[in-house]
Formats: sequence, C-alpha cells, structure tokens
Amino acid sequence: MKRLVALLVMLILVCGAAYFFVLPDFFSARKEPAAPEAMLVRKLRRLAIPKAIRERVNPIGLSAEVLAEGRAHFADHCAVCHGNDGRGQTEMGPNFYPPVPDMTSPEIQSLSDGEIYYAIRNGVRFTGMPAWESHGAEEDWSNWQLVHFIRHLPKITKDELAEMKRLNPKDPEEHAEHGEESPKERKPPGHEPHRHEH
Repeated sequence: MKRLVALLVMLILVCGAAYFFVLPDFFSARKEPAAPEAMLVRKLRRLAIPKAIRERVNPIGLSAEVLAEGRAHFADHCAVCHGNDGRGQTEMGPNFYPPVPDMTSPEIQSLSDGEIYYAIRNGVRFTGMPAWESHGAEEDWSNWQLVHFIRHLPKITKDELAEMKRLNPKDPEEHAEHGEESPKERKPPGHEPHRHEH
C-alpha cells in the first residue's frame, strides 16, 4: 500500500511539473525549437521523402530565362513568408513554429533537388509551409524552376531584389499610392455590370 501511495504521489508531482513547465509553452509558436527537436524533425523529414524523389536531379536545365521565371514566381507566391532574399526575415516569417528557414543557409542548400522540390510540392506538416501541388506539366515545371531559384538565393543581386520588389503582391493601399487599380477592383476589358431587367 505504501508503494502505491508513493507511486501516486510521484505521478502527481511529474504531472504537476509537466503542467507548470511544459504545457504552457507546448502549443506556443513563440519559442525557438530545441536542438534535439530540430534534429529529430530533420531526420523524420528525410525518412518521409521517398528515396526515388530524394535522388531526383532537377530535370530543367539552368538558364537566365528559367531563373527569371523562378524569381518572378518566388516574388509573387513565396516572398511574403520567405522574403525576396529567402532569409525569412519578414513580418510573418519569424513568428511561425518553427520559424521560416533561411533558404540561403547550408542546411537548406545542402538538400537535394528532389528534397527541395518535394517540400514545395507537398508542403511541410506542422509548419506554415503549404503544399503547392502541381496539377499538370506547366505547374510542375514552375516548381522545378523554383528549385533553381532557391539554389541561386545565396548569390542574389541588388538588381534582382529590386525587380522582385516590383513583382511582390501589393495591398489596395499600395496600389492607390501608385495611382494603380487594385487587381480585385480591376474589371476585364469589355466588362459591364450585369443588369436585372424586370
């Protein structure tokens, strides 16, 4: 009986410690992931990607045109979280859990083409990275262009960053500042409001 009571007291103490020290921050996105957690996630991510995809080499040849397409796509779809320079220092980037990774870091640049492509196409669960699944050869092509652009990020130039800034999505206030119509307000040519006649 004494053993059972001691075990119960120990269980209550462990549960109490977990409640006070672990649970309040368990669901919070404010803390940086601990090194063991980050290492475990990297290993699990690698295991989750099928070997055939991990070993894929980018099927698109690198050219100035391919890089320009990847740059434009990144500026329009990815930069809001990753930043034009890929370092993740945006309004939202550091506030994800884990924070948006620095795409210029050795950790990301050492991933295979297939691993980068897989992350773009399928997203990364339990992070803010959505899946950009391809629905046809053209979209698949753009994902591979992004792989080339991500490889280029450590060498990105000021001129490229300036071009990307022009390509970034703008909110309605920014369109108004530049005397432009917001894309949501813009009507297609020849568009007339539908009239109901009674």
